[in-house]
Parts: sequence; structure tokens; C-alpha cells
Amino acid sequence: MFDPREKIALFIDGANLYAASKSLGFDIDYRKLLASFQKRGYLLRAYYYTALIEDQEYSSIRPLIDWLDYNGYKVVTKPAKEFTDSMGRRKIKGNMDIELAIDAMEQCHTADHLVIFSGDGDFTTLVEALQRRGRKVSVVSTMATQPPMIADDLRRQADHFIDLVSLKGEIGRDPSERPPRPTEPVETSES
Repeated sequence: MFDPREKIALFIDGANLYAASKSLGFDIDYRKLLASFQKRGYLLRAYYYTALIEDQEYSSIRPLIDWLDYNGYKVVTKPAKEFTDSMGRRKIKGNMDIELAIDAMEQCHTADHLVIFSGDGDFTTLVEALQRRGRKVSVVSTMATQPPMIADDLRRQADHFIDLVSLKGEIGRDPSERPPRPTEPVETSES
């Protein structure tokens, strides 16, 4: 599936990968993920895409974004859009498909093998376009959930489908292994 001489580029749809790994019951260890693909070939670049809610004082994803940015990932973000749907419910939309597609098309000039971490069927046309340019495309998502988290047409179009569940031992971390959050120091008074 991977040739060690290949130049590889990773394109991670952050929200999609998060949802898939959560549904499988594990967290992604992004350090292990990089190491895993560095063993498969020459890793040119690893992109991570996510939308951020700008007006929040603290975003739970911010520490991850900062860590990724300092540890070998090219992080691509944009502000999420907030709107009210027809039922009066507050919704947040932050689609990063266009950004991922543009970066993949630009990287296809230097990368031999593009790996897309998403099950979104909207990427089927992108996979076809990359293949027309002579590039190999693997898609990472899962069929182990009910319903499967990968669109059938995307899975069929890809040169290789990698079920995320098969990578669990290599790139996964059980949620119970999560490092404890730092706590405020407790003041002690000596009398």
C-alpha cells in the first residue's frame, strides 16, 4: 500500500477524525500518528484543518491546535460561523473542505501519495482529480460504526481505504491514558 520511496502528505479533517475516533472509543495520539506515517515513506507535510469559535474566551481545542502547530503539523483554521436554523436552534458551521481540497491540489505536484483523514463524501471529486494527476490517494475513516462514518463512494474511489480501527494500536491512546489536567496549587497555611 505504501512504498518507502514515496513522498507522503497528510490531510486531516480535524472534526471528522475526532468524531470517528470518539465513536471507536479512543483518542488520537498525534505524535504517534506522525511517527506512524514517517515510517511508511518520506512525510512531506501533515495538515490539520479545524474551524474555531472566535468569541469564546477559552476554546477546549486551543491547546491541541497550539501543540500541533509546534510539533510538525501545518494547522489551518478559520472562524466558525454561528447561525440560527429554521427551528430557532443555535448552530455552528465550520466547514474546511475547500481549504483541504486546495492544499491537496497544490501538494499533488510534489507528493506521490496523499492521505485524507475524512469520510466525507464531498471529497470523492477531489480524490478523482488527484488520481487523474497520477497520484495515489488513501482515505482513513471507519466502517466499524453504525452507520459507517465513510461515504461509500469515497471509499470506492480511493486507491486504498484504511479503517481507523486498524490503526488504533499504532496511533491511539485510550481516553483513560489522557494526561491529567494541571490543577491550581493549593495554598497551605502553617499556624
